[in-house]
Amino acid sequence: MPGGHSPFLRVPPFPGHKGAPLTQAGKSEIDAEDIAASICAARVGGRFWGAQPDIGEDTLLLAPDTEDQLQAMLSLLGKGRAIAAIAPGMRLPSYCLRLAADCDPWHLASNAREIWAGADQDLALIAGLSGTPLRLFGQGRFAGCDKAPEAALADALSCWLYSSPFTGEDWSPLDAIAQLSDWRKLIDANRRIDAVYGVAGWKRVTLDAMLWDGSSPVRYARKFLPVGADGQHQVAWKSRTPPKLLARLAKEDVRLGEVEDGFIRSVGLGANCVPPLSAIVDFAGIYFDPSQPSDLEVILQSGNFDADLSSRAAALKRRLVEADISKYGQARNEMKHAAQGRYKVLVTGQVEDDRSILTGGSGTTNLELLARARSCEPNAHIIYKPHPDVVAGHRKGHVEPADALRFANEILHDVSITSLIDAVDAVHVITSLAGFEALLRGKAVTTHGVPFYAGWGLTKDLGDVPARRTRRLSLDELVAGSLLVYPRYIDPVTRLPCPAELLVERMAQGSAGISSALITLRQWQGRVQALLRPFVGGR
Repeated sequence: MPGGHSPFLRVPPFPGHKGAPLTQAGKSEIDAEDIAASICAARVGGRFWGAQPDIGEDTLLLAPDTEDQLQAMLSLLGKGRAIAAIAPGMRLPSYCLRLAADCDPWHLASNAREIWAGADQDLALIAGLSGTPLRLFGQGRFAGCDKAPEAALADALSCWLYSSPFTGEDWSPLDAIAQLSDWRKLIDANRRIDAVYGVAGWKRVTLDAMLWDGSSPVRYARKFLPVGADGQHQVAWKSRTPPKLLARLAKEDVRLGEVEDGFIRSVGLGANCVPPLSAIVDFAGIYFDPSQPSDLEVILQSGNFDADLSSRAAALKRRLVEADISKYGQARNEMKHAAQGRYKVLVTGQVEDDRSILTGGSGTTNLELLARARSCEPNAHIIYKPHPDVVAGHRKGHVEPADALRFANEILHDVSITSLIDAVDAVHVITSLAGFEALLRGKAVTTHGVPFYAGWGLTKDLGDVPARRTRRLSLDELVAGSLLVYPRYIDPVTRLPCPAELLVERMAQGSAGISSALITLRQWQGRVQALLRPFVGGR
């Protein structure tokens, strides 16, 4: 590394990540003005993921490079000032508050009254860029940043080449800043999370990085963790959190959010203990419960979907369809035949005790859905596809074939959902994500419950859609809010949080699989349960 120093732009140390470096020695062309504006807007560079201590707005912050610089700073101090210092391995006077070396320098620069720093400190450059009163000590890589911070930044960035930590492809400095900005937003959103409940160990393999706050391990808990005097934000996977604990949380001074699977989840079933590659954290409600607004509903109702975001959404939609990717990965079993010349309707079963059915589907059963679909489509060729978790033998919702065939013309288990959607004219769901996937593929969708994508003018809605959903959305806007803004994703190869597009490419290339002994065990357990079902009764 040039001069023995770490690069100013670098990858945060996400738990378990195996990404390639963001930088290597070399030369890059830098537009000082554009780069400085982008850096300041994103607040990245240095250890931007670090802790954010409360230092008080009148504090003079010292950040020496050497012991000699520290002594020079101390000799110049006046009386009565609040002093804090980042001085690892150096002795400080008792009146000086010691700060850890890995604090967020942007936070410190925004909160200190003045900064005295050695010219090799990232904090010095950030103070100069932020306009914080700065006094430089010594000579170093950021010399002159008190008077010409943009030039100092350009010098610091131009001695590196930049590349994607996901794929190794060449990046511009602006590409690197854009990715660091996304990581900063994720980390900042996680800083408020004081505890996480109801998350099984096998899910933590991927959730660790998606929930990391930048400075400490994710605080998973089985019992209630007391909060600070000013209250805290905590999150729970509610379906896996004991009711007594949820009741306790409801009584405490806790802002409780929910964590759940995202909509492009994994290659393999959650019921088989395949960890999620996407997740959502929602503090307003949860997307599948229409009884109250969720963060997703707020995004869809009032979000700003500009041209760039809509363009990304359109491209993502095309790629999902081209690659036959759905919630559980890439399609493998295609539709072999279909009723020629008839109007074909797909009815998708769901897990009957799933919270989305209990909240957004009024407890509707799969058999009731089939009956309603037949009533709506009396002349159609109806294909029923049971939910894969039910077929796998792990969840409630089995319908005896004889009962299903009273309303359906055929039952298909092993055909991929995307192949079935492609083969039919319309889809009927309670709240299933299959309805959203059908919209992506241009199919008519009827909702018998209230999924997140109902009520925006894109579906025929037979459920009780909340009157607060008044906006008419384009399909690209629905995709933008649901797949680009709301969820968070992780790259299964590098274990770094990533854009949706990268995860989709990993799935398309067949490199998104995660294997473990537990997954294999659950797959075999499901097969045995499915084989035994005719003898012990369905669920």
